[in-house]
Amino acid sequence: MRFALSQEQLDFAASIDACLTDTGPKGLAELGVPALLVPERFDGLDASAIDLVVAFDQLGYHATPGPWVDTVAVLPALLDDEILASVAAGETLASIVYRPHVPYALDADTAEAKLFVDGAALRTFTAGRMLSSVDKSRRLFEVEPGEVIGAAADTARAFELGALATTAQLLGLGRWLLDTSVAYAKQRKQYGREIGQYQAIKHLLADVVTRLELAKPLLYAAALSLLPRDVSAAKVAVADAAHLAARTGLQVHGAIGYTAEHPLGARLTKVRALVAAWGTQGFHRARVLESL
Repeated sequence: MRFALSQEQLDFAASIDACLTDTGPKGLAELGVPALLVPERFDGLDASAIDLVVAFDQLGYHATPGPWVDTVAVLPALLDDEILASVAAGETLASIVYRPHVPYALDADTAEAKLFVDGAALRTFTAGRMLSSVDKSRRLFEVEPGEVIGAAADTARAFELGALATTAQLLGLGRWLLDTSVAYAKQRKQYGREIGQYQAIKHLLADVVTRLELAKPLLYAAALSLLPRDVSAAKVAVADAAHLAARTGLQVHGAIGYTAEHPLGARLTKVRALVAAWGTQGFHRARVLESL
């Protein structure tokens, strides 16, 4: 058996990369990103979790803001409703609260679908005070649960997909941090030499490559099985690798990495935020331990 992405999936990733590079997220609907997990009866693609990972890896690489995890990964697992047709068309965004792991609503002021997961039931919610986040692109809101609107289709699957998509974003962020750090090390000079020529810098960057490459198979294995143990193992490994990439990127860039003018800073804070999103490292480590 060949464990590798198909040419179609590689082309899909390249198309998303080109779209986000050239025009931003407004072109994602045309590529079918919002429709990935929507059933065909609602004009969706009914794609696999592997395709989801391919897409969210690119969303993470470009640090794309917005409630993409809620809308693309989680909502189709919670609902079997006509609203999914508007999601597939890119006309509806979702904001989902899944306590205790997702206690606040992301972009609740602009989302058309607002859902509060209450056990096996779904409620509406009212957005309250906006909170500050370490990642300034993540607008979080306190919520007040409302009336029950029905039963959730599959809350367990929804959580695993939310954690999986977040993990894929972290992998993409780690890749960007590595690529940017390598490029900077090749052009930044000290004492008449590019800093990338120094053995210490090479070792730092090599460690990041190793950690990202070892974590990547866990992510795709989790997408194949969607088992809680596998999803948690992937989240732990990829989050740790992305955090190492962030720390190393800051070391390589030096003080410029702290500045608001450099895009590195936005990635550093986004890694910090997503490490704890859809389950903390402690929660996911405990799930792996319990499965052994």
